[in-house]
Amino acid sequence: MDKKNTIIGVVLLIAAFATFYVGQKLSPPSPAQPVREITGTGGPNQANNSPVTTSPTDATFAAVTKDIAEAKLYTLKNDLAEFRFSNFGGAVREVALLKYDQEKSNPGVPYVVNRLSAAPALAFVDLPGLDRNAPYELVSSSATEIVFRAVWENRVEVTRRYSINAGAGSATADPYVLRYETSFRNLSDQTVQMPRALLSVGTAAPLNADDVGMYLSNGYHIAGDTTLIKRSELEGGGMLSWIGIGSKNPLPYIETAGSLGWASVQNQFFVSILTPDQPAIGLLSRRVELPAFPGSVHPAVGMTGSARFEVPALAPKAEAKLSGSLYSGPKEYSRLSNMDVFKLDQEKVMDFGFFKFFSQILLTLMTWIHKGIPNWGWAIVLTTLLLKLVFLPLTLAASKSAKRMAKIQPEMAAVREKWKDNPQKLQLETMELFKKHKVNPMGGCLPILVTIPFFIGFFSMLQSTAELRFQSFLWAADLSAPDTVGHLWGLPINIMPVLMGATMIIQMHLTPTPTVDNMQAKMFKFMPYIFALFCYNFSCALSLYSTVNGVFTILQQLVINKMKDPVGDAAEAALAAEAAKRGGRKVKNVTPGK
Repeated sequence: MDKKNTIIGVVLLIAAFATFYVGQKLSPPSPAQPVREITGTGGPNQANNSPVTTSPTDATFAAVTKDIAEAKLYTLKNDLAEFRFSNFGGAVREVALLKYDQEKSNPGVPYVVNRLSAAPALAFVDLPGLDRNAPYELVSSSATEIVFRAVWENRVEVTRRYSINAGAGSATADPYVLRYETSFRNLSDQTVQMPRALLSVGTAAPLNADDVGMYLSNGYHIAGDTTLIKRSELEGGGMLSWIGIGSKNPLPYIETAGSLGWASVQNQFFVSILTPDQPAIGLLSRRVELPAFPGSVHPAVGMTGSARFEVPALAPKAEAKLSGSLYSGPKEYSRLSNMDVFKLDQEKVMDFGFFKFFSQILLTLMTWIHKGIPNWGWAIVLTTLLLKLVFLPLTLAASKSAKRMAKIQPEMAAVREKWKDNPQKLQLETMELFKKHKVNPMGGCLPILVTIPFFIGFFSMLQSTAELRFQSFLWAADLSAPDTVGHLWGLPINIMPVLMGATMIIQMHLTPTPTVDNMQAKMFKFMPYIFALFCYNFSCALSLYSTVNGVFTILQQLVINKMKDPVGDAAEAALAAEAAKRGGRKVKNVTPGK
């Protein structure tokens, strides 16, 4: 019967694996896809200047910017970034990140933030006459500053001034940071009531056709708290929506009110963060439907955000200003946590989760190791080994405790059988057994609980570290992606998750099992396969970390299994003595076989 259940379990795992990877390829296009009439060349970040238009019939999506034929582009450039401005809207059309390639196969072509968008970054979104369709006059331009000017309704002069740090080595400003200042000057002899200004933060697009959008989000900071609005919150549906949590239907937007210290839009590795000098009063978050990637039948759905500001009424000849900074660049924790301009927890866009404190420590350590060994794969390996060494005393204690617990399982089984009808006596005799053999029942759990936050933090940290993107290691071409070496019947062949699963299986066979529950034993038996399947399409960096962690644990357990343990040996001696009293009949060992 056990063999039959095992075969059924393996078959179900294979079926789940096939369904997981083949289902998406065989699924038909969305029925709404032809209606939206998306046109354009390439995906959301293809480097071309072809006009892109959309005719969205679904109001839940923001429209993609139209490139105006008469528009002129102007640039401010330093060692790491090139900010490209359009005279239509007088705002940031896009930002080229010069040290980050768009594609692994095409080095030298930079990744472009906001390439296709609902609006240029820092453009006025809903202010006709000043928005992305309004022409601005170029007032001045230099290597570090550019100034645009427009007149709104023949009453208000609007001047937009932008400046960057020209060098990458400055200690006071970051090359990915753009300073902006928009001034409103009343030209008339009457007071002008200014409408609220909705300033675009930018658009975050999926990275490629395989990007399912789980890292796409808008963020904001209010009164010391940081919140991320995931794209899924706008999509509606889901199991929880049927019990009143979330919306059953797609939402056209989410508007957050409050005193915002900053607002952001981001994907897995890149982010735009708007930090105004005076807080915004709200954030408008929307989805935007972008052209499909080459070879894909589904549109790429990004996230766009706009920060809302109050503009005071302008007395005759009076002036008001909106100013601040815009960061458009990689999600590098060391950069986001150290810049003078970022003093409101902007590094929380990294989205490390509940164990962010541990993720921050480990990422700092890994970055420090990388300075000495300039290979991110080896930096992950060494960080993992260092982490294992730090917690070696705790894991040794836990392993020894598990080994002792396994050795007294026959006695525990006998006690359970003898006192199965007397729970109080059973508890008393069990505690006496622990005391007799000097076994701490919590000794195998508590040391491991201390290490769990660090390992979960490491796992979370590796998911959104921009430095790992396109970094090769051994056979893996990109540590931030699966290490696919080929395909079999359309399924990807990823080596590192297989190695990770193998190490987990070996660990399971080497580690003493202190349980006598047959169902629990079966769950432990299938856990490596389930976990390997779950992580099969995760980034290679995560599998590398788990594999190195597993190899170290295997070596550690081999040493522990060969070590002398006076307490455990005493337990075995007691069993032998008990067997002698019974006339040579041994106490039955009910510990599940490995």
